[in-house]
Amino acid sequence: MRIVIVGAGAVGSYLAERLSAEGQDIILIEADHARAAELQARLDALVVVGNGASPSVLEQARIGDADLMIAVTSSDAANILSCHAAARLGVPRTVARIEDPALRAETRVLGVDFVIDPGEALAHELVVVVKQGGVSELMEFADGKLVMIGGRVSPEAPMAGHTLADLRKRVTGWNWLVAALIHDGVTKVARGDTTISEGDHVVLMSKSGETDEALDLLGLRQQRAARKAMILGTTRLALLTAEFLVEEGIQVVVVDADPDRCRAVAESDSRFVVVQGDPTDPKVLDTEKVSTVDVVLALTGWDDVNLLGALVAKALGARTAVARFNRFDLVGLLPGAGIDIGVSSRLAAANEILRFVRRGRIHSVATFQDTDAEVIELQVSSTSSAIGKNLRQIGLPRTAIVGGILRGDEAFVPHGDTVVTIGDRLIVFAGRKAIVEIEEVFS
Repeated sequence: MRIVIVGAGAVGSYLAERLSAEGQDIILIEADHARAAELQARLDALVVVGNGASPSVLEQARIGDADLMIAVTSSDAANILSCHAAARLGVPRTVARIEDPALRAETRVLGVDFVIDPGEALAHELVVVVKQGGVSELMEFADGKLVMIGGRVSPEAPMAGHTLADLRKRVTGWNWLVAALIHDGVTKVARGDTTISEGDHVVLMSKSGETDEALDLLGLRQQRAARKAMILGTTRLALLTAEFLVEEGIQVVVVDADPDRCRAVAESDSRFVVVQGDPTDPKVLDTEKVSTVDVVLALTGWDDVNLLGALVAKALGARTAVARFNRFDLVGLLPGAGIDIGVSSRLAAANEILRFVRRGRIHSVATFQDTDAEVIELQVSSTSSAIGKNLRQIGLPRTAIVGGILRGDEAFVPHGDTVVTIGDRLIVFAGRKAIVEIEEVFS
């Protein structure tokens, strides 16, 4: 597939890297000469310098042969114009990053097929994080019948220090599967001899509604439902998250240093408390009883403020601290610095776009914050070489594991002797470089 990406910021460059690694033909358009030169040297993609809405620039990018246009600059208007120009030139599908709700109503007639809003996407993810306690990711597959959960093994976890083979002997009625773990920054698919250690980021698959036992063993099961959250900042992401949490029945306190901004927010929505004060000041957070809240979400527009605010909140007794970062490379490092969960609106946006790009051949896709692996849900075609073989016989790459199967209306966690049949929908956790091979095996 030939894909033209307009905008080589964090989202655009991340998408170019992920998709080119799968063998897609990527052409990146970037207005900044220095940024374009840096990416041309680093990525396996053609980089064109210029305005993504310019016909001459689009011609350089061979837009007439493109299957998809993705416009992800920081300007809503520029993204709409790029998609409009691409649609007029015959590109069959277009995606635009648009944050202004007022601009979305007419996007279809302007040639935009799919709209992504990074802030809204992340706000929905944060609601899941708050409701699930120690869980850092929760993703549904197989029409909601299977869930994949990511989280760090707590010091109290019964699983810590044991191999998966040991756990199978100790636990009866095993109905879940540890798909992978990230240890010291290295991702590996879990096997019987894999030892789970405190602090590991573990990814597991379970049937919906049957996750309690697995979460107990990981030490991730929430002791009580979240009742109160504190949000640092009054960015659009912060306010969207506050609104969504209030709708879930959770009390919310918002803290921000700007008095005018606080006044405007308090006047526009009375459902949550707004406090004017420095979100990194221990006295301010202590006065607002941060030690009594279930989760603190640092969602200002500055990475350094989010880092310091989350650390202060954690030091003062907040049960869980979540920090939003613009830089992808910092997100996975945060737990080692004392912050429970790091998130990125740009990563959330990229995940939404990846789902759109792959729909049809793949039902769903998700990435985890501190690993180069993905989870994909794909259907076994009638021509697949895997039909009639059990999972051990198929010979999947060492960096891949089938975590769940939807067969008709039945969803289940498979084992090595499970035989693959036509039409099965498989949920596969795999390293990025193994994705293409997996598709070839099952498609």
